[in-house]
Amino acid sequence: MSTAVEIEAAIRTLSASEREKLVRDLPAVLLELDGDAAWQRIIEDPAPSPALSAFADAIDAERQRLPGAFREIKDSDFDTPP
Repeated sequence: MSTAVEIEAAIRTLSASEREKLVRDLPAVLLELDGDAAWQRIIEDPAPSPALSAFADAIDAERQRLPGAFREIKDSDFDTPP
């Protein structure tokens, strides 16, 4: 039996409150679950990313061509509606 299978089996035995705590704490244990940290690693990676750079350049060119088509994003845009 692999360690991952054993971990899955152990998780299945947890109570609902223990599982909720695990969900909250897991991004600190598995850094790849932390979206902000993942993006920070991408941003700080010194290796060239030609596909990402080309994509960003295309978006920037479109924004310059049609400036009104891209509205500014605000923090409140990510708020969950009531």
